[in-house]
Amino acid sequence: MKKVMVWAIALVFLFCTSAIAAPAKEAAAPAAPAAAAEKKADDKKAVADKKADDKKAAADKKAADKKAAADKKAADKKAAADKKAADKKATADKKADDKKAVADKKADAPAAPAAPAKK
Repeated sequence: MKKVMVWAIALVFLFCTSAIAAPAKEAAAPAAPAAAAEKKADDKKAVADKKADDKKAAADKKAADKKAAADKKAADKKAAADKKAADKKATADKKADDKKAVADKKADAPAAPAAPAKK
């Protein structure tokens, strides 16, 4: 009877351990594909993040280039306006100098002799 009890306990023990081990095996098996799928998803996310960063960097560079071009255009326009104003002032100064020279020349010229008075 003792032998039968030992065998019965051994069978129950084996049954229980295999019943416990089976779900653990089944859970471990899908873990590998899940890990691979998770890694693949992480890789896809990394690629998408890199693409987004590259796109943002390109947009930032384009905006900076556009701003630099606008700044250069504004600076060129201001320089042209300054040159035009300087040229206009130089012309006005030259005219004023010429007028003054003519006036000085007239003032320095001897006065024309007065016409003899008629008697």
